[in-house]
Amino acid sequence: MSTDRESALAALREWSVPGRRADLAAAAWQAGATVVAIAEAARAKSRQTIYDDLRSRGINPRRDRPKEITMLDLTPLDIEGFTGIGETADAEYDAALRLWTALRPGINPRGPKAHMEGMRLAALMDTTVRYADVRDRLAHEQVARAERDRLLHQVELHWEALSTAPAWLAAHHTYVLAVDDARIAIDMWRERAESALARPFFCSSPRDEAAYRQIQEAGHPALDQAHAALDRTPAQTADRLRADLDQAHERRTELADQTLRHAQTAH
Repeated sequence: MSTDRESALAALREWSVPGRRADLAAAAWQAGATVVAIAEAARAKSRQTIYDDLRSRGINPRRDRPKEITMLDLTPLDIEGFTGIGETADAEYDAALRLWTALRPGINPRGPKAHMEGMRLAALMDTTVRYADVRDRLAHEQVARAERDRLLHQVELHWEALSTAPAWLAAHHTYVLAVDDARIAIDMWRERAESALARPFFCSSPRDEAAYRQIQEAGHPALDQAHAALDRTPAQTADRLRADLDQAHERRTELADQTLRHAQTAH
């Protein structure tokens, strides 16, 4: 869970001033908290109370889920012929060094200038490969996180839709499927987040730093902000999200059973 989201929910747990709950609920929503988490933090008697609070602050919980994630640009790399693909890196290095030598007739291919250029190209090759790997891991985490949040939100929408669904059983089945999809998405995000955390990007020499600047000057994004946005404890967050989802689903299953029994008795 992000620091902003946790702080917003913590503030909700401590609210006491009349009228402040709606402001705090809106702040928690904007920080990415679900209606279930907000209702629990505020000790609300029902989720409808939170829905009403959010609407009183101009938020439509059905549509206005904040879009927090700015996705990394995955434009293919071509930095002096280096694509960031590990399998072709050596061949790209040889081609780049041959081109450099061909453009300088008469230069000693074993001399100090050629050696320095070879060192520069080696750093560029290594940095480009590492950049591509880290960028892909970060991008996969971003996609998985967005999908996780989208599907958790879909659970809330499908549950809310049950109250007015003309085909109740079909709508309830859709809700159950949404819960299952959300569980899978949480697990998928955890894998992607742990993978991204395991491979930080770094520059270990001035040549690496120069290569990293060259990559950015070619229009590719810096990775620092995306890496800083990673959840540092994805396993704990995933466990908490699953627990919240399962607890809410268990309670909703009980309510649905009551509704179904009442409908059968009425008929």
